[in-house]
Amino acid sequence: MKAIITSKYGAPDTLELKEVEKPVPKADEVLVKIHAASVNYGNIVLLRGKPYIARLAFGLRKPKFPIPGGDMAGTIEAIGEKVTEFKIGDEVYGDLSSCGWGTFAEYATAPEKAVAHKPRNLSFQDAAAVPMAATTALQAIRDIGNVTAGQKVLIHGGSGGVGTFAVQIAKALGAEVTTVVSTRNVAIAHALGADHVIDYKKEKLDDKEQLYDLVIGVNGSQRLLTYKQILQSGGRFIHVGGTESQMYQTMLFGPFISMTGNKKIATFLQRPNHGDLIRMKELIEAGQVKPVIDRSFSLQEVPEALMYFEEGHSQGKVVITIC
Repeated sequence: MKAIITSKYGAPDTLELKEVEKPVPKADEVLVKIHAASVNYGNIVLLRGKPYIARLAFGLRKPKFPIPGGDMAGTIEAIGEKVTEFKIGDEVYGDLSSCGWGTFAEYATAPEKAVAHKPRNLSFQDAAAVPMAATTALQAIRDIGNVTAGQKVLIHGGSGGVGTFAVQIAKALGAEVTTVVSTRNVAIAHALGADHVIDYKKEKLDDKEQLYDLVIGVNGSQRLLTYKQILQSGGRFIHVGGTESQMYQTMLFGPFISMTGNKKIATFLQRPNHGDLIRMKELIEAGQVKPVIDRSFSLQEVPEALMYFEEGHSQGKVVITIC
């Protein structure tokens, strides 16, 4: 089979398209013929080995996962003898980042619980855009943010992969949603259902008098004290993405800031979850959430896709169409 191979940390141009052996599923695994995958920030971390702390999981000197790619959607071609939930021919989607990565390829094996039935109303390309980004948004808003109907939620960075899902999921949970985007993304934010849109090129976040129960920093670029300033009493800021320096600031100073009052500052790391894939399938089939696709690349164009993603201007998800 064809697969994108990484043998050393570096830029996207270090990736190579090669012929490798087709994997065989273990007793509790499925073999998926991959039709589409998608790009996430985790792919950049795996590619470059930065932040360096990530190398504790990905390999100290070189990547220990030779085939990158976490998200995928495809068709089950074979199943292990202990698999009970799926059969050959089932259409599935999932996030394999916790079980070896490997979705920038024509085939991949995965534990049964790493995948779920694909939403019926999505193409493979649209479904591949969902797993990592959507469950990141879901876990941050529902599990860490504990959002309930009527609360005011701010999504800082509502036009990228995680952000477009975060706006919709917060709305689905009944929140009043404000999002911060650039001028070119204002229309997209409104189309996704945001109640209020702040154009950061025209308005400053701390010029507003509005306070929020939850602020999600998907592409956080403000000082932590600015986020604290716009929180309601008892509110919470959750750092999901943004600059590396802000991530470290949140990790180092967030606990101290949280101890000095009743406003909480926390960082968050998504974890693949079978139940959350099922929950996203329900929301998508109910018409409450839909993926936003910016561009699609072929398997051999993965280096170009990663370079484009790193520019940071994609409107929604970047998808890899494999077959």
